[in-house]
Amino acid sequence: MTSEHTSSIHLGLLLHNHQPVGNFPWVFQQVYEVAYLPMIEALERHPLVRLSLHYTGSLLDWLEETHPEFLDRIATLIERKQVEMVSGGYYEPILPSIPDTDKVAQIRRLTEYLQRRFGTRPTGMWTAERVWEPGLPRPLREAGIEWTVLDDIHFKNVGLEDSDLYGYYATEDQGSVLKVYATSKALRYTIPWRPVAETIETLRSLATLNSQRIVVMGDDGEKFGSWPDTYHYSWGSDGKSGWIEEFFTALEVNSAWLHTIPLGEYAQTHQALGRIYIPTSSYIEMTEWALPAQKSYLFGKLLHQLEHDKQYATLQFMRGGFWRNFMVRYPEVNNQHKKMLRTHKQVYDAGATEESGTVQLWKAQANDTYWHGLFGGIYMGHVRSAIYHHLIKAENAAARLRYGDTSWQRYEFTDFDCDSQNELIVETDQQNLYIDPQRGGALFEWDMRRSAHNMTSVMTRYQEGYHQTLIEHEREQRQGAQLAQQGQGEPGSPHTTVRTKEPGLDRYLVVDPYRRSSLIDHFLPDGLPLQNFAQARYAEQGNFVEQPYLAEVSQSEQALTVSLTRDGQVQRPGALAPLPVRLNKILIVPCGEEKLVIRYTIENKGQARLQTHFASEWNLHLLGGGKNEQAYYQVKDQQLEDSHFDSSGEVLQVSEFQVGNTWLQQNMAFILSEPATLWRFSIETITGSEAGFERTHQGSCCTLIWPLTLEAGQSWNIEITCRGSKPQ
Repeated sequence: MTSEHTSSIHLGLLLHNHQPVGNFPWVFQQVYEVAYLPMIEALERHPLVRLSLHYTGSLLDWLEETHPEFLDRIATLIERKQVEMVSGGYYEPILPSIPDTDKVAQIRRLTEYLQRRFGTRPTGMWTAERVWEPGLPRPLREAGIEWTVLDDIHFKNVGLEDSDLYGYYATEDQGSVLKVYATSKALRYTIPWRPVAETIETLRSLATLNSQRIVVMGDDGEKFGSWPDTYHYSWGSDGKSGWIEEFFTALEVNSAWLHTIPLGEYAQTHQALGRIYIPTSSYIEMTEWALPAQKSYLFGKLLHQLEHDKQYATLQFMRGGFWRNFMVRYPEVNNQHKKMLRTHKQVYDAGATEESGTVQLWKAQANDTYWHGLFGGIYMGHVRSAIYHHLIKAENAAARLRYGDTSWQRYEFTDFDCDSQNELIVETDQQNLYIDPQRGGALFEWDMRRSAHNMTSVMTRYQEGYHQTLIEHEREQRQGAQLAQQGQGEPGSPHTTVRTKEPGLDRYLVVDPYRRSSLIDHFLPDGLPLQNFAQARYAEQGNFVEQPYLAEVSQSEQALTVSLTRDGQVQRPGALAPLPVRLNKILIVPCGEEKLVIRYTIENKGQARLQTHFASEWNLHLLGGGKNEQAYYQVKDQQLEDSHFDSSGEVLQVSEFQVGNTWLQQNMAFILSEPATLWRFSIETITGSEAGFERTHQGSCCTLIWPLTLEAGQSWNIEITCRGSKPQ
């Protein structure tokens, strides 16, 4: 008998299936039909193909409600020893970013569900986005986890080669030992993008006489059908042919030497290759995305060049940024994260039970909007809104245990965002207001407790590394370059293929000079067009935006009052020197009401006339993208040509207007003591999705403008009353 017939190898396949908390139900259903269901049907047709499956809790919850028969079919596969279930954080959190108590609790919750539903206790877990930090072994082992899967780059960063990765290693922290596999990037980038025969021949070349080796491929299950151009390629026109059918058939035909095996079974029956200590890392693309925009672009170009030149010895030491840097790149990510930590404390102080909000807290730890890369991430407005929805519901649960049904108010100066400077947080039974005195006295979070909605969960328009890629792509199109044909042969990997949902997207690229919060104070030049303001193409006449304000708070039984004051300057057209101007804005938060009153006083402290336009900017998030019929503007005594919340335009002589969303059950009326000009426009970013680059609504900017003429020593006052309610 030749060595070809006696050599063999194991193949460990792990399919990770996930849908974000708060994603649209129709997306769940669509991906179920084109990816999740066909995969189970294929496994049923190929009983010799054995693998590991991971479904996140958010997806399992949906499956239990809509397709329990699907879970019954998985149970049958488990009973015949074909499938092994894999645990993880129930709602797919980035584990290093959440408190250890939540790490352990989330993993145990999923493990206990799997044991209860399928009668089997998983020994391993999927690590979300393969974000690894060296302290993870201890909480993972405490949660009952014996093994997990990371990327091969984690191992190569410490000097190992591909030839060193045909097994698992033992790592530890404080004596807690965890088994770690390396998923092969080569297989992730060839399955299913390259012909089946290539994968089979690669595996054949790695087979050995002692049969101890395993090659691991852990990746997203959605890539088999729901990624662009992959359904017919993966499943064929009848859903029962295509790449997967050919691949599974080949695995069965070659099963004498190519042994598919669940990873937990291999870990129980084979020894570790050795001991390893893995540095902080994730997959290499994630480390690219975590870098500042320009560095991210340059890092990506360098990676592609090294891959093109086959400089693999250099590639293995390439490391980009650190996952936690997303909290530096995006204040909105940091806002979510620090809100989550604050809510965690409230929930645990109230007893850490489901009644005090633990499950709502864990849902809000779902990773999808705590970072941004190839796909939407923090730019997914509906998912971002869902994260805040669950955080506020957790806060509400904890507050009920603390205060009962009574009205209450409290405030705190605290370093909320962990930058060494204090923010002001006002919390009541009706609403939360997060104010940043150091950055313009802006309102950067405004939670309505009744609807559990953050009114200011708006995403700022930032420069992104892939914007340069888009610019280059659009330039090529305008020069007459032909688009690469899609849908013929192997589909393009989303890691390497540039797609756009409409031409000329680069024309919509805007970078905001400040964070899109609310209560932003502007002094604008005369004659400024709305379009210039919307595209950030103008010069501020004052120095109030994102500048320090003095904050003072007083409290009575009737209301809590915040006074924000800045002595700044406003430039006069044609004048050499600006005029000194004092701006005071007082926020009054009545007790027991869904109401906020803002009183502005602007005083000319100079010796000459001040002639300018004062504007109060509000950036609001009401799920208004795509001309959503449920999200709206209404202006008292005026008929808008377009009343959708993502509409744009100018309305004169506005004394009262309303914004809202009937599905959210949130309406907000703005009542002005003096009529203003209302500018409104949709804040749109150019971001990536599985289907390509697209414009995405992130919220709407509502800016109130008053002409202002003040003689020396004169002052001007305006009052804005915001009243929340259910939509009529």
